Amino acid sequence: MIINSIALGISLAMDAFSVSVANALYEPEMKKSKSLKIAGTFAFFQAIMPIIGWLFVKYLVSFFKGVEPYIPWIAFVILGFLGIKMIISGYKQELCEPVKDGTLLMQGIATSIDALSVGFTIVNYTFMEVLLSVSIIAFITLIICLIGLLLGKKLSCALTGKTCILGGIILIIIGIKTLMHI
Repeated sequence: MIINSIALGISLAMDAFSVSVANALYEPEMKKSKSLKIAGTFAFFQAIMPIIGWLFVKYLVSFFKGVEPYIPWIAFVILGFLGIKMIISGYKQELCEPVKDGTLLMQGIATSIDALSVGFTIVNYTFMEVLLSVSIIAFITLIICLIGLLLGKKLSCALTGKTCILGGIILIIIGIKTLMHI
C-alpha cells in the first residue's frame, strides 16, 4: 500500500508540478510564504480528491459514473482559460500579476480532478488506509510543487519578458493532456 501510494503521489503531482513552474514564471518575485501556500493548496486537493473518489465509489457509484466523462473537460476548460489569460498578458507586455486566491483554487481543482479516479484504485482500503495513502500523496505533491516553484523562479530569470506566455502555454498543454486520457 505504501509503495502504491508513493507511485500515485508522484504521478498525480506532475500536473501540479507543471502549474507550479508556470506560477513561478508568472510571479518570479514570489515570497516563500506564497510558495508554501501554492504547494499546500495543490497538496490539499491531491489528498481530498481521492477521498471524494473513494466515497463516491463506496456510496454513490451510479452518480459518479454519470459525471466521470466530464471530468477531463472541466480540467481542460479551467486550465485553458487560465493559460489564454496568461498568454494575452504576455503579448500585451503587461506585468504578470501575482497568483490570486481564486486562480489558485481553480488550479488546485483542475490539476487534481484526475485524482478522483484514484478512489477506484483504493476502494478496498479501510478508511485509515485511505488517510495514510492520501497523506503520502499530499506530502509528495507538496515537495514536488516546491521544487517546481524553485525551478520556475530560476527559469524566469533566463526568460525575462516571455514568462507569462510560457506559463500560459504550459497550462494549455496540461489542459489538452487531460483530454487525451478520454
